[in-house]
Amino acid sequence: MIVTIDGPAGAGKSSAARTLAQRLGFEFLDTGAMYRAVTLAALRASIDRHDQEALARLLAGMKLELPPGRILMNGEDITILIRTAEVTAASGQIADSHVVRRQLVQWQRQIAAGRDMVCEGRDQGTIVFPDAACKFFMVADPLERARRRQREMASRGEIVDLQAVLQSQEERDRRDAARDLAPMVPAPDALLLDTTHLSMDQVVEHMEREVRRCRSPR
Repeated sequence: MIVTIDGPAGAGKSSAARTLAQRLGFEFLDTGAMYRAVTLAALRASIDRHDQEALARLLAGMKLELPPGRILMNGEDITILIRTAEVTAASGQIADSHVVRRQLVQWQRQIAAGRDMVCEGRDQGTIVFPDAACKFFMVADPLERARRRQREMASRGEIVDLQAVLQSQEERDRRDAARDLAPMVPAPDALLLDTTHLSMDQVVEHMEREVRRCRSPR
């Protein structure tokens, strides 16, 4: 069974997806980490992120593995390295690449094939797994999302002004929603979930009830 959770940064997708997967006994697929890994590789190789041929060559020599809680690129643990401000700033161009998105969609489907998995991202319910049994689209007030992002960055030692986080978030939201390829929009059959005033436990409990309802015999 595939469960998809889409939505903008700061809505709480990653934390909710991990916790939900644990409660259900499912595996968790962090698709955003996969795009960040490609971004890190492109930065290291000094590749112009608009050069589709160069990105294709980069992907051809890349092996991504996602053991629980980690991401490995060609055997190297890059779990922490992909969360830097530099990677975050450059990841949008990577996500807009047709070459990258086509390859990562293929990898994501291969990883999830025949498995019970909670998949988190921005196009999981619309593009990657349109036939998923249960779909969610998480949203939250923009200012609350920015505060969450600021706290997350501070936990890694990155001190960033709230207004700067909010501005970057707004730019990313506009880009994700307007993207020609796999824009960030709710799937028609996704359950919209506003997390602004909900605790993480409340969010996950709501999602768990819905998933168990989807799994029960009709």
